[in-house]
Amino acid sequence: MARQIDYKSTEALPSDTTGDPYLRPAFSVGNRLKRLVWNITWLLLYRPSPRPFHAWRSMLLRLFGATMGAHCHFYPGSRVWAPWNLICGEQVTLGDGAEVYNPSPMTFASHAIVSQNGYICGATHDYDDPAFPLVSYRMRLGEYSWICAHANVAPGVNVGDGAVLGLASTATRDMEPWTVYAGSPAVKIKDRKRVYTTTTPSGDERA
Repeated sequence: MARQIDYKSTEALPSDTTGDPYLRPAFSVGNRLKRLVWNITWLLLYRPSPRPFHAWRSMLLRLFGATMGAHCHFYPGSRVWAPWNLICGEQVTLGDGAEVYNPSPMTFASHAIVSQNGYICGATHDYDDPAFPLVSYRMRLGEYSWICAHANVAPGVNVGDGAVLGLASTATRDMEPWTVYAGSPAVKIKDRKRVYTTTTPSGDERA
């Protein structure tokens, strides 16, 4: 299925035919000002906070519009480009050095994990367009998915429930549920056993 562009800078901003299109901003003044305030907050209040202060960092993200489920563990060295485009279920983890680049809404379902220095990239540029516009996509990381350390998820790629992206791998296509991928570009190497840490109201393990 073709990826659907959620945002394109040349369509969202007024046209400018007088200058070099590569010098044009990709986002509105309001967006840039909001990110400036968030970056200052990250530098002064988020980054220096003690590692166990997960609730504090979740609160800061919520103040900037993020949806944060219960017990999320965002470590102090993690980065979120636009908190207002972040939607998290419960027990989502973002390790130190991990970065979420989300010009468009990005969803992390319950128990999704991005380990140290993982990179979730939500935007790219249309290099076939002379204006070289920025384009971004809505993305989703499914329940119990795991992006291992130093792994990368390319723009517009969706990660299925329970999918695993191996160490330093790069996902360039959607990842099937409960499947382990590795390599660059990542390929399917095996299935993953369906394991949940929650149970249904009847006490049965979810499947």
